[in-house]
Parts: sequence; structure tokens; C-alpha cells
Amino acid sequence: MSATTEPNVGTFTLAGPLTAAATAPAEVPEHREWPLPNGFAWVFPGEGNEGLRRPVIMADGFNLGRSRLDVLYHGLEGGAFPFVSELRRRGRDVILLGFEERSASILDNARAAESAIMRAIAERTGYAPLTVGGFSMGGIVTRYALARMEMQRIDHQTGLYFSYDSPHCGASVPVGVQAFSHFIPVANDFARQMDSPAARQMLWRHYDKETGKTGTAPERLQFLDALDRVGSWPRIPRTIGVANGRGDGTGLPEVVPGEVVLRIDGIYPGTAFYTQAQGDDVTVAYLNRRFPQAERTVTTDGFPELDGAPGGTLHTYTILADAITRLGGTVDLRHGEVCFVPSVSAVALRDIARQDDLYANIAGLDPEQSGLDDFLCSSTTTAHTAVTEELCAWLIDRLPD
Repeated sequence: MSATTEPNVGTFTLAGPLTAAATAPAEVPEHREWPLPNGFAWVFPGEGNEGLRRPVIMADGFNLGRSRLDVLYHGLEGGAFPFVSELRRRGRDVILLGFEERSASILDNARAAESAIMRAIAERTGYAPLTVGGFSMGGIVTRYALARMEMQRIDHQTGLYFSYDSPHCGASVPVGVQAFSHFIPVANDFARQMDSPAARQMLWRHYDKETGKTGTAPERLQFLDALDRVGSWPRIPRTIGVANGRGDGTGLPEVVPGEVVLRIDGIYPGTAFYTQAQGDDVTVAYLNRRFPQAERTVTTDGFPELDGAPGGTLHTYTILADAITRLGGTVDLRHGEVCFVPSVSAVALRDIARQDDLYANIAGLDPEQSGLDDFLCSSTTTAHTAVTEELCAWLIDRLPD
């Protein structure tokens, strides 16, 4: 380490349960692989099926780098509910869709989804409709792909579209955390992840490393325009979605707005992060480094209380604290998890800009306000994209015949 630079704490990225490193080697059964434009897929036939008969395409979510479908498989199988095995037991052919670069533009990765759909149709025996969807970003990629195919009058033969905790109305990474990724004085994976095309498209508000300001990224506006041009949603299949957050307006009571959530000493001495509060000129982080010496106060204007909102959670501050600790720093971690995809975003009901909408009791809202035909919120707060029996069983019961 140079005497004029801080240690690199950027070897980590933010990831949900399905894309975090597997705790044990995934026992992946025999499968075929499809090469695709901008991606690839692993194909697992349903029990008793010769060839494809009832395809279910499930797209990977957001992270940095090439999809690791072994890790995705482990995430789908190694938790409380063996999702892939249950689908295959019911005669469904599972197609896991991965991307060459998960942080690339959603518009580019949609090409992989379109190609997977067309190959599934070409190899399918019989006329059973496809099921197409994905986890987190994967649900947005497949939503756009199906809508674009319909606009181009391509017969996607899909009977059901699903999303699993996908940020239809945007996702949230604390602004102070985004700013810190660029405050690290060396190139790092975390900064590349936060500044990637997909992050700029999905984050409700994005920290600009050049200006130090926070706002809607131009890439998000361009993506939303592109989505509007293809009709916003696929119209032919039934559309459903699930949220890992609760739907009764109950968020994370332990996350109190405006309080310190993480303090760092030793490395980046005195650096502190605060939970998001309402108001203008709200401090969300104080950043300090020794080499090269710099300090910065990061503020927001007009934000709702995002960190404690009802939604699928991400262990954002735990990941950051662990990275600092590995380098010998001292951390005071108050809350490891914050909201990543608000429930109202996952079920496409409301914009997340307003406090009342963000904390709305979804059960009391007109379901026709959603872009989805049907949806389910978790009965308890769960981690973003966490596979639970409650959510998966609900999805399986709605698969087309």
C-alpha cells in the first residue's frame, strides 16, 4: 500500500441472496447450455419430459460481471423452498437466463431474453405457452423484452409474465453509500457497479460522481422513454408479481430516520452514514479520508424515508462494514439492512417519491392502479429476492396449463 493512498475497500459489490456468493458448492444437476446474444442459458428439463414441453424462463438479477448460474441455482434451491426442483417435479422445464454483463444496459440484455424465448419456442414440443420472468432486474429485462417483441409483432407465445421483487418504479441504494463508492481514492468494483448502465437505469435517484449531485440519471429517463415506446408492459400474457416486502404499510421499525447507521474509525476516520430522513439539506453521510486528504458532507433534498420503508431488504451496511473490518478498520454498525426495493415499486403501484405512497397500505389500494394483473406481498419483511414458500407457491399456482 502506498503511503499516499487508502487501502482499497472496493473489492465488494452489493448483492441480494440470489447473487451473493454461495455458502456451499451448488449441486447443479445435468443441464444443457444455450449461447445467446449478450447472455446464455442453462436448461433443466422437467421430470419425465423429453425435450422442452412447458418452458419457464427465469432471468438473473443485477450485479457486476457475468452471471454465475451455479450461484443462482444454489440461491433458488438452497433456501427454505426448493423452487427449481418443485417446478421440475410439476413437469416444468426450467431455463435459467444469464447475462454476459449483469450491469450492462437493460435494453442490451433484453436481447438475450428475446433470443431465449425464440429458442424455447423452436425447441418446444407441443403448444404449451411459455412462462417468462425474472428476479429483481431480471423481471425488468423480461418485461421490456416481451413488450418490445409485441411492438415488433413477434409472436412470443408467452402465457404468463412474472416479476420477483423487481424495481418497476425504481430501487434505492442510500445516497451516502453511493457517494462513498466514488470517495475511495482508487478504481474499485463497488464504484463501477454504482455507476454502471443498469444501476443508472434502475436507481430511483443516482449520485453523480462528476458533479457530486443526486438526481434522476439521464440513463433512467432514457430507459423509461424506451419502455413507454414499447407500451410499457406486455399486453398478451397475464402479468403477475411478488414483493419481498410487506403490503400493509409496515416498514422496518428499527430504522429510525436521521440516526447514525454506521460509523467508521481507523480507516476513513470519523466517516458516518445516517438513515434517510425527510426534508431539504438532510445529511446522509460525512466522509473523511487521510490520503489524499479529503472530507465531504453528502446531503439530500426532498427524499422520503426510504431506508426504513416497506420492501425487500438488502444488507447494504453489513456488506460495507465487513469490507472495512477486513482491512483492520473499526466499525460501529447499528443496522445492517435497509429497504432496497419498496413494496409499492415491486408491485408497480405507486411512485416512491412521496412518503404517503411509499408507506401506503397496498391492501387498501385499487389493484387496477398496478401495471400487473395480480400481485402478492410477503406477510413478513424478507430479504430482496429471498426465495420463500409463500411467494413461490403463489407463483407456481398461477402458471399456465
